[in-house]
Amino acid sequence: MMENVSVPTMFSLSGLNFPFVQRIIIFMLVLLCYLLILVNNCTIIFVIITEKKLHKPMYVFLCNLCVNALYGSVGFFPKFLVDLLSSHVISYTGCMLQGYVIHSSTCCDFSILALMAYDRYVALCRPLVYQSFMTTLRVSLFVFLSWFVPLFCMFLNTATLLGKKLCGFHINRLYCVNLMVANLACSPPKVNSIIAMFNIGVYFGHFLFVCYSYVYLFKMCLASTQTWKKFRQTCTPHLICLLVYSTTVLLDLLYIRFGSDNLSLHLDNFVTIEFLIIPPILNPLIYGVQLTHIRKRILRFFVTKKKIHNFFMNN
Repeated sequence: MMENVSVPTMFSLSGLNFPFVQRIIIFMLVLLCYLLILVNNCTIIFVIITEKKLHKPMYVFLCNLCVNALYGSVGFFPKFLVDLLSSHVISYTGCMLQGYVIHSSTCCDFSILALMAYDRYVALCRPLVYQSFMTTLRVSLFVFLSWFVPLFCMFLNTATLLGKKLCGFHINRLYCVNLMVANLACSPPKVNSIIAMFNIGVYFGHFLFVCYSYVYLFKMCLASTQTWKKFRQTCTPHLICLLVYSTTVLLDLLYIRFGSDNLSLHLDNFVTIEFLIIPPILNPLIYGVQLTHIRKRILRFFVTKKKIHNFFMNN
């Protein structure tokens, strides 16, 4: 028994037990998804940075949401694309890093979405003090905290697993998950469980705050037709993104803890990665369509590009 107890150098992963031809097809689909994530989010980031009219708190927070989508996708897609064409293993260091990036990115999404809910609360319920309250310094502090809190919380969670002796080296997933690494430990890491509960408490607090903000917003906006119009214009995309994010992450959390042996391999794989694909693709599309300033800026870019193309073609 003691021969199987050690600090690992490699982990094996699961979920790619199908013919190489199918792997190639999946590789092309995953690559397409990754390119969509890169193009969609980079477009929104570029538009917000280059358009001075969009240098406002709401768009700054949106820009950070897109940056976080790029950060989280780097933790999964490049490694997974390589795995589809080679062996499905990962080094111990790579596993810890991948788990940290994916977990911290997921938490950072929620922190930024909570911050965006607060921004809408101040803008619609306290419009007279919005400009004086949402100063550049305060917005910068909010953005810093929306990154620092999840990065720090997940650092504590990951740090408690480093150097632990494990009784197994197989992770039953497409990618590394801290919970599954903790389950491989020969003796349950109590500190990890305590920090995990602390992190759950922190983000449950985020959840309660978002719920309170929107319940209050909804009540306030119903009393005024003009305020209700603003609510629909600026809060609808945020609510849709929040719903998509919450649904996909909750589905993943429920599946990792309760699971099901009745799902096919492909459906099982999709359930484990849907939160890494759906929100990063949909969020920039939703905001790009719903928010007028962003939509007009993108359309103006393509119209200008078309005019330049026609000019050179006609001369």
